[in-house]
Amino acid sequence: MTLWTSAAAAAATGGTARGDWTVDGFGIDSRAMDPGAMFVALKAARDGHDFVRAALDAGAAAALVSRVPESCEDAPLLLVDDVQLALEALGRAGRTRTRAKVIAVTGSVGKTSTKEMLRHCLEGQGRTHAAIKSYNNHWGVPLTLAAIPRDTDFAVIEIGMNHPGEIAPLAAQAAPHVAAVTTVAPVHLEAFADGLPGIAREKAAIFSGLVPGGAAIWNADLEVSDILAESGTVSFGRTEGCDWRLVEVNAGADATTCRAGTPLGELMFRIGAPGAHFALNALAVLAAVHAAGADVARAALRLADWTPPEGRGQRHAVVLHPDAPPLDLIDDAYNANPASVGAALDLLAATGVPARARRVAILGDMKELGPTGPELHAALADHPAVSDLDLVHTVGPLMRHLHDALPADRRGTHAPDSAAFAPGLRHLVEPGDAVLVKGSLSMKMARLVEGLRALGEAPEGAGPKKT
Repeated sequence: MTLWTSAAAAAATGGTARGDWTVDGFGIDSRAMDPGAMFVALKAARDGHDFVRAALDAGAAAALVSRVPESCEDAPLLLVDDVQLALEALGRAGRTRTRAKVIAVTGSVGKTSTKEMLRHCLEGQGRTHAAIKSYNNHWGVPLTLAAIPRDTDFAVIEIGMNHPGEIAPLAAQAAPHVAAVTTVAPVHLEAFADGLPGIAREKAAIFSGLVPGGAAIWNADLEVSDILAESGTVSFGRTEGCDWRLVEVNAGADATTCRAGTPLGELMFRIGAPGAHFALNALAVLAAVHAAGADVARAALRLADWTPPEGRGQRHAVVLHPDAPPLDLIDDAYNANPASVGAALDLLAATGVPARARRVAILGDMKELGPTGPELHAALADHPAVSDLDLVHTVGPLMRHLHDALPADRRGTHAPDSAAFAPGLRHLVEPGDAVLVKGSLSMKMARLVEGLRALGEAPEGAGPKKT
């Protein structure tokens, strides 16, 4: 399927096309190019122009560049003044020409899980396009928009931020029909002098990009909900009077059942993953589905077989011994902040284990918390779920504060980083244990997930444990 011809891409960007070519996607990593895609030579930690030749050799149909790289004189190129600005122009053009109902999602916690829930729920009702991975920043959003096929019915755009002023321009590019704020939590505190209220105002900026008459979905259960309410139109939460109100949640071993009051009447639904924290995200999803004009009942049915993305609560059964229960590994290693760690600890505490097995947490540093970082790490020791755990291992200099604050009978081992922690994994887990791995991305806690999975022998035909 052709997304862009050379002529259309040149017209959208004001650039000059070299050669007559078509592309059917986009890529920014020369090592993982899909044949037929356009390589975008962004300048970040390294200059993408240095990898254009490798991308073309790997199958890229063309490259978006601001200069002609060495050995690419006769290559299929789109030559522009500024690659980032040209990418944004492609994104705006992609958004303008599609017929899709566009839904944008932001929030301190749960953006990607909510985006993936929306994708899953809408795929049964029309052609659905969504951001891959966590493409939610100044290049991820326009990449997602530029890749929307013309005949898409629904497009789900994830929007994130690290600093003030980032969300509004991305929301303007997305021009959503529906925008949702999942939650506001103490994340990126070092960038916001006024703390949570500043974060709430930045998250609420997603509503500024709505098309006229668009729906602004907001979480009514927060300390800063009044800030979201200033521009919000549809509320969700547990709070009395919400448009979409979560009335009851029961988190089982393999699923979560919910009852909610909605504008359509009472609704029962089941999420194919254990964890009460998924329930509010699912409610926001159903509110967004309704606002986008899709069928809520069909979406609710599809929630029953939704599972979390890799690194965000996905579970794996790891067989350490063929005659013993498998280890229940909860992979939540992609990111961490006080709110998401608390939710993950709640999930671990509620996880059933066989007799004599344990509930074990391996926690890495939560980054970008500013001067309050040490205090927020130590405060996790007082989280109610900790009393239901057997051991809490810690990784990183900030998590040392939690290690020191933990009760002695729950204090596990501590290591300065995941590389130092990894060699001892085999001696820290036993068959039947439930093990949570969580930390900020820069802590590379995924290597511990990989290490734990490598300890086991998956039964024939087995995949990730359904959650």
